[in-house]
Amino acid sequence: MIALLIGAGVALLFALVGTPLFIRLLVNRGYGQFIRDDGPTSHHTKRGTPTMGGTVVVAAVLVAYGVTHLIMWMMNPRSPGPSVSGLLLLFLMVGMGFVGFLDDYIKISKQRSLGLNAKAKLILQGAVGILFAVLALNFPDQDGITPASMQISLVRDIPWLNLAFGGTVLGAVLFVIWSNLIVTAATNGVNLTDGLDGLASGAAIMVFGAYTLMGIWQSNQACGSPREAGSGCYIVRDPLDLALLAAILSAALVGFLWWNTSPAKIFMGDTGSLAIGGAIAGFAIMSRTELLLGLIGGLFVLITLSVIIQVGYFRITKGKRFFKMAPLQHHFELKGWAEITVVVRFWILCGLFVAGGLGIFYAEWVVLL
Repeated sequence: MIALLIGAGVALLFALVGTPLFIRLLVNRGYGQFIRDDGPTSHHTKRGTPTMGGTVVVAAVLVAYGVTHLIMWMMNPRSPGPSVSGLLLLFLMVGMGFVGFLDDYIKISKQRSLGLNAKAKLILQGAVGILFAVLALNFPDQDGITPASMQISLVRDIPWLNLAFGGTVLGAVLFVIWSNLIVTAATNGVNLTDGLDGLASGAAIMVFGAYTLMGIWQSNQACGSPREAGSGCYIVRDPLDLALLAAILSAALVGFLWWNTSPAKIFMGDTGSLAIGGAIAGFAIMSRTELLLGLIGGLFVLITLSVIIQVGYFRITKGKRFFKMAPLQHHFELKGWAEITVVVRFWILCGLFVAGGLGIFYAEWVVLL
């Protein structure tokens, strides 16, 4: 618990202080956001606002995680140090963030609203996602538990949803596909949500807060732990280190949100949205809560569905639109809602989804107990 407080404190301080310094650097270099011409007219005033703010969030997470483990080692040389699960999550977050950084950099350097082309983006994201999935099936601990499992999970692994039904090799291939579907869904969901000041960062704070609580609970109720509660125990590798990273990410985003809230002084850009999406996917996979992510990240799902519905309806009706504009948050803007109203109400929705996910997580444990 001390480690969580240290990590969150360092991340919060780094993001609070580092973000305005990064804003000044971007302004001096003229790195500003380009706005879609077909978007709400109120967004045109945001043109030129510094972007790539996700760089600060990623840096804050890396610094806080390293400093926390260093302090814990200094306090107790027998401290376990960084875990394989934690390092894998950082790899996925940084890898996806790097893809987003390239996308953002091309936009601002080429003075256009489009960055990497779809093929290049897909290849780079796929490379990071595949490498993560392969590595996550390795590195068993002393109990033989690997960071990820070939069983699809809800609150824990579901035995009858075993991807290795046809053998280990087939199971590994299917898991890589499954893992990449989760990563792609999470990164796209956060990316689509990042359209209004503070919306994505505020929603992600709640999601990471949920994974902090679940990681602590899984650590306390880990199979073999003195606090284990019979069949309700959890088979998860490094749950407490995952909780530490979730707390760090949540705190880093709180610090960033101070500057990202309306009117935003900086946008997170694809650097931030892809990194955050990658981290969320990593938590779902390694905490064995893959299907539960659909509820915990319900706001991201809802916004993604609005885009799918809009595109599908447009093609079926040959030009008609189901929403005034997609993603969903822009539909309500065009209906006359103030931006801050949309953000706060969507935060409320996100909070309800997160609360529902935590409720199912706890209720399942109570039933098994």
